[in-house]
Formats: sequence, structure tokens, C-alpha cells
Amino acid sequence: MNRPVRYRDTRVGGCLQASIERRADGATVLRSTEVLGAYPARLTDRLAQWARERPSHSVVARRDPAVPGGGDWVHIGYAAMLERACRIGQALVDRGLSPERPLVILSDNDLEHLSLALGAMWVGVPFVPVSSAYSLLAQDHAKLRHIVGTVTPGLIFASGPEYARAIDAVAGPEVEVTLTRGQLPGRATTSFASLLATPPAASADAAHARTGPDTIAKFLFTSGSTKNPKGVVNTQRMLCANQQMLAQTLAFLTDEPPVLVDWLPWNHTFGGNHNIGITLYHGGTLYIDDGKPTPRGIATTLRNLREIAPTIYFNVPKGFEEIAAAMEHDSALRERLFSRVKAFMYAGAGLSQAVWDRLDRLGEATVGERIPVLTGLGMTETAPSCTFAVRYATLRSGHIGLPCPGVEVKLVADGEGPHAKTEVRFRGPHVMPGYWHEPGLTAEAFDDEGYYRTGDAVRWVDAADPMRGLMFDGRLAEDFKLDTGTFVSVGPLRALVIAEGAPCVQDVVVTGLNRAEIGLLVFPRLDECRKLAALPEDAAADAVLRHITVRAFFQGLVDRLWRAGTGSANRVARALVMAEPPSIDKGEVTDKGSLNQRAVLTHRAALVEALYDGSADVLLPRQGPQRPA
Repeated sequence: MNRPVRYRDTRVGGCLQASIERRADGATVLRSTEVLGAYPARLTDRLAQWARERPSHSVVARRDPAVPGGGDWVHIGYAAMLERACRIGQALVDRGLSPERPLVILSDNDLEHLSLALGAMWVGVPFVPVSSAYSLLAQDHAKLRHIVGTVTPGLIFASGPEYARAIDAVAGPEVEVTLTRGQLPGRATTSFASLLATPPAASADAAHARTGPDTIAKFLFTSGSTKNPKGVVNTQRMLCANQQMLAQTLAFLTDEPPVLVDWLPWNHTFGGNHNIGITLYHGGTLYIDDGKPTPRGIATTLRNLREIAPTIYFNVPKGFEEIAAAMEHDSALRERLFSRVKAFMYAGAGLSQAVWDRLDRLGEATVGERIPVLTGLGMTETAPSCTFAVRYATLRSGHIGLPCPGVEVKLVADGEGPHAKTEVRFRGPHVMPGYWHEPGLTAEAFDDEGYYRTGDAVRWVDAADPMRGLMFDGRLAEDFKLDTGTFVSVGPLRALVIAEGAPCVQDVVVTGLNRAEIGLLVFPRLDECRKLAALPEDAAADAVLRHITVRAFFQGLVDRLWRAGTGSANRVARALVMAEPPSIDKGEVTDKGSLNQRAVLTHRAALVEALYDGSADVLLPRQGPQRPA
């Protein structure tokens, strides 16, 4: 007899029900049946509120970076952070910064970064958090140069002199540079400490009084692919409305001040809007995690999670995969993480159902109940959250749920016939006014009713029961037809390959446009491949992928995928395993690790040709046709 499944008592709302309007033009509009509540004019109003009500409560903490390996946690309380914001805000006002001369932040998540961001928001100066990879990993600095040229900064901040080459490549000597530590060779710099020492004055108070819902809080740049990144205007209304949507949807956030342990980069909307916003909106504490979901970075994350028990935990699917694997043999980690967490939430890609099931099993074994796994759909242009899947007892990977309060969801057929997909579009107070200095792109981004065109496809989880919500169905621009006219839905196939290829497949690009068969460009997880082959950590990629055990693994994957196919629309007929990782310079991958299918296909066109003409070391299914397409 099966035991009843128990879930942790996690209070949710907002996205449980929706009204459905089916229009004569074929479009469908969904709205939450719960009305969006009132929200503040500015996110910094919550900073001021908590500074009054719980002045010593920590808003943020980070391990002391001066200690090798990270020392004790350094905390900043709400009252102290408000004072920092006032002082930094005054320094920015003194420099005449404005939307046309904003603050650019090049560094990763740290105490100085957050202090600068809140100081800028306090006085209505937009800030521009930029991926550190564009400075430290990129070789040509093309994306950084485009961003700096678009926003024309009045001040650039970086943590230290390691950013010298990037700054010299993109900014003239007239642009002031502020560093937390050190100096830039041959360039005058200002110290962060000097900004923090600025005494507040009446001019900053006046600037703060002028801020309101339409004030630009920040410019967040999209990842970019074959095109340049676009600067998404984020207003105070967008941030505050979206946080109220989250407060009603993730209702448990209002029960106690949330505690987050988080690495997600603040130049992305998930970490920078969603997670920082949750902390500020509810008077919580954010512990900055200097780890990452990589073979080396995960150790730092695990150390932090053994010490700090979050009330809600966010990560990308790769992070949950690493943490779940570690918990199998780490009881201290299991007991701490499961002790008070009310929900796990993932975004950025689909969570493998196998990892989801593993989290459920570990939760039951550790605390006798499952921790709800929640997700939804959001994007940079929507601040970010639009839909949430909160019926956690019935959720599966790929579900994105129903609209949050205040969000209007419009479903529009993209094409005709049995293979037509449905695009999801959004309207509401959380949607951007447009792209900075890009009127043409802004006009293209909205339909004639003002709905933002996402380019994302969705379908009903169960058309007979719409309240089960929507399921993500891939990107419209990624899907294609074979030369027979057969339609290939990339999203589900890609998810299948990643799941089947665990743990040795990092990601995959699906090929076959105007060809007879589906092919794959497979990006391996070289660390797992080395483990599989019992090779040392420094073994070269080519040697790893040629190893007989690794080769047999990928051959077996292709064989299984061929057998699983029911027709040319989902049957994988060939694959190439990539020795060269995706390039951030070429837009093939973001700093969160998300792969851009279109950019990979563009920059690796020669490999796609080799995949089909037989000139490369192609893996063919042993049961399939042994011939070039």
C-alpha cells in the first residue's frame, strides 16, 4: 500500500485560478482571479521602512573576501544600509549623474555593488549592472563596448585592478572610475570608501523626493546572441508591482522575513530583480554565495548551505543537480538545507525530472516530507515574473502555471495547421516601457494591444482542465522544418537529450533545418566525462572525448535516442560531441550558462555541414542508416 505523499506546509496563492476569455480572433486572454494589491512607489521605500522597524536586522551578508577561502560573514543592517545609500546617493548627485550619464557596475555580487545600487535608486540615478564575464573572460570586449556606448556612463565601478584592461578598452579618460581596492595603471581613480564618506546634503534629499513609479531604476541588458545586447528599461513601478505579485503568489514570504543564500548574478533579472527584491520587500536577509554550480565553485555553495538554512532556495537546474548529488552522502548538508526551507525554485532552463524526483526522495528521507518545487515564466523585459506554477502536488518539469495577479496573458497562434505553436504575450505594470535608445526594437516588441511579444511558445498541461495551467513549449525562433516539411519542436527534444545524457551532457543544439534528418551538437560535461573514464582533472578535452569509455557512453546515448523516436520529427539520426566549449564572446552562452541555439548554429556552421556530409567523427545510431544524409 502506497503511503500518502506529504508536502511541507507552504502557503501559496495568486496563481491558483484564472479567468479565461476566448476571443473571436482566436486569441485567448488569461487573468488571475486575485486582484493585485497596493505596492509602494519605490523599492527603496521598503529599505526606509525596515530601517525604522528593524534597524539592526541584516539585509545582506558576505564572507570576508580578504580571508583566503572566505572568512566570517560580514553583515550590513537595514539602518546601516540606508545610511550608506544616502551617502552614496549624495556622491552621485554631486557628480551630476542622470539617465543619460548613469552608473555602470562591472563587478560581481558584493556588499559594495548592492550599496551602490541602492544609493543610485535612492536619488533616481539609473545603474547598469554588467556581467563580469564581459570584462574578465571576453577577449574582444565587444559586448561591453556596446553597452558602455549605449548608456554613456558618468561613473564606472569595479572591485579592483583586474578590470583595468576592460575599462581601458571601452571608456575614455574622461569617465571617472571607482574601485573598492587598488589603482588602475596610468588612470586616476576614486575609492569606494570616498563615496561612502560623502556627507548627505539637501540636494540628495531633493533628488530622492523627485523619484517615483516612473523613475528608471536600472538598465538591464539582455544576453544577446547574433545581435547586440538590448538595454531593458526597468522602472520603479515594474520592480514594485512584480514584488507585490510575488508576495501574493508566494504568500509564505509574508509569514517571516525570508533568508536567502544566493549566487545568481545581479546583472540578470532573476538574481538582481527577483531575489534582491524579495529580500528588500519583506525585510529579509540575503547571504551572498560566492560559489557557482561548477565542479570547483559548488564547494563554496555547499559550505554556505551547511551553515545558513534558507527559508526559500533559488538556483538554476545545474545547481540543484550538484546539490542533490552532494546531499546523497552529506547528512549535515541535508539536515541544514531541509530544516526550514519552504520551497525550492528554479529558472533559466528546465529542471530534469530525475533531479526533481531526487530532491523529493531526499526530503522525505531527511524530514519526512517533500519540499515544494516551484517555477514559472519570466524575462528581463517583465521584471521578471509573469506566471507561476504553485499547485505543487501535481507539478512536473516544464509546467509554468497561470498568471500572477495583475498580469494579463495573451495566447496567440503562431501559424496554422497541426504543428502551429502558441506564443505567450504579457501586459501589466511589470512590463518594460521599452529598450533604451532603441525605438525600432521597442515598437517590434509589442503588438497592437500593448502586449509584450515574448517569442516563447506554450501549451496547456491539460486542455480539458485549463486550471492545471500552461507548459513551456520552446522558443518559436528555435523550431524548424525538415526538408520534408516535417515540423521539429526543439524544446522538448532538447530536454529529452539532456535528461537521457545525464550526467555527461551539459547542453545540446538541435540541427536539421531543410535537411532530411535531425542531428545534434552535444556540449559535454567534461568533468563528468573524466570521472567516467577515470582520467585526471587536467586531461585535455580531445583525449577525454576519444576515450573508449566516453565514446561508448555517447554512442549508447545516440542509440537510445534513435530507438525512442517515433518518426523523423523526433528521431535523432546523428551527433557530434563538441570539444570546444561555447564561447561567451560569440554570444553562444551567457554567464549563467544558458546556451543560445541560434548563435551556436551560426558560428559553428562548418561543423553542422560536417555533421551531415560525413567529414567529421559523427556518431550514427547502430540501428539506423549508416550513410550521409
